[in-house]
Amino acid sequence: MESPRILLIDNEEGICRMMEAVLRDDGYRVKAYTRPLEAVKAFQPGEWDLVITDVKMPGIDGLEVLLRIKEKASAVPVIMITAFATVELSIQALRKGAYDMITKPFEPEELLYRVANALKQTRLLEENQLLRRELVGKFRFDNIIGASAPLRSLLERVEKVAIRDTSILITGESGTGKELIAQAVHYNSPRSEKRFVAINCGALPESLLESELFGSRKGAFTGATENRQGLLEAADGGTLFLDEIGNLPMNVQKALLRFLQEQEFIRIGDTRPTKVDVRLISATNSDLMAEVRNGTFREDLFYRFNVVNLHLPPIRERREDIPLLLSHFIRLQNQKFGTRIQGLAPDALRAACSYGWPGNIRQLRNVIEACMAVETGDIITHGVLSQFIDIPRESDPPSAEKTDYSVALARFERNYLQELLRKTGGNVEAAACEAGMNMATIYRKLKKYGVRREDIG
Repeated sequence: MESPRILLIDNEEGICRMMEAVLRDDGYRVKAYTRPLEAVKAFQPGEWDLVITDVKMPGIDGLEVLLRIKEKASAVPVIMITAFATVELSIQALRKGAYDMITKPFEPEELLYRVANALKQTRLLEENQLLRRELVGKFRFDNIIGASAPLRSLLERVEKVAIRDTSILITGESGTGKELIAQAVHYNSPRSEKRFVAINCGALPESLLESELFGSRKGAFTGATENRQGLLEAADGGTLFLDEIGNLPMNVQKALLRFLQEQEFIRIGDTRPTKVDVRLISATNSDLMAEVRNGTFREDLFYRFNVVNLHLPPIRERREDIPLLLSHFIRLQNQKFGTRIQGLAPDALRAACSYGWPGNIRQLRNVIEACMAVETGDIITHGVLSQFIDIPRESDPPSAEKTDYSVALARFERNYLQELLRKTGGNVEAAACEAGMNMATIYRKLKKYGVRREDIG
């Protein structure tokens, strides 16, 4: 790694040479100038990591040097040196963007200490900007896998609504990637510099969900030993993503309605409202209008959530994206485990593209991971793929049973639940966590398909 580059400006030649020697001895690359105008003209963005300049100089003073440097490269730190430090001068320099000020005379150790601090701050800023670019890049529209017409149409709509600070309801079957779309909205919106906070409303019991969202005051309930910030406060200035909102209890629905109307809420145990600036994006895989009719979901809250609706189509409605998704997940697994799987055999690819994928992208990803774990060659074969999804052989004639979607879905869900319970040793809570389902849903499905824990070998 190359040593930092420092531009040094001081019209007193003796002091300038002394500082240059001290900095060079410590491993820095230094270019010294005794004429400030010449130094400013020579300064080019990207060539320097730090500027050190005297304040009192002929021609142009240090404050003018500071302004001209900042006009060219605002992120480069500037340390000011002066023999006449005053509070007024210090405030003026800091307001114009100076990082630090050193008063003459000073020891070499003090100069080196101030320089090291300034360069450390620069490195932190650069790392932060790099991480942010990587984060935003992760959620750019062109990194959402697919090129089908339904997906392109959806992403065009996402791009339009991202810049408008309005509530969005994302609908679609389980496993279609609703949280990824919510992240794309956030990271392409004016709120992208602030936090994106997500919560699965179906994963927490009612008592915990309320305190998780709104926070609580000390003493509000047994065990509340301190004030606790909720997710709404944590997301202040940014976006809060509520997944599975069909599971919201009525008391939480009422509190969220108040928040959407007033942009304020009341912590548990508090009497005063707390105001925050948060954009809400919600998602569901259930029929909320049916729940409104049944009286389990507030109609007024539904319309507050559903200002803009973004519907994610299932994989079976965009089959041309399946090869792209398969290739993407194979590449990720190769990178993670150092394997060299090249793709699917032609008959396996045809089978994957014709399969209904009731679990959508989540199921496809898990199946590819499982196939790559057991495949011994460099191509995923039809035989290996058929171990994880129920697909007919190409020679088998089609039948009503095999082509009926509801039958295929039921068969998949039953097999999937049995495999989950085997994997978790019959632990339903662990199975629910593995599947991303809430406990009530998984118990309901176990009962529906007659799957019993004691029958799992």
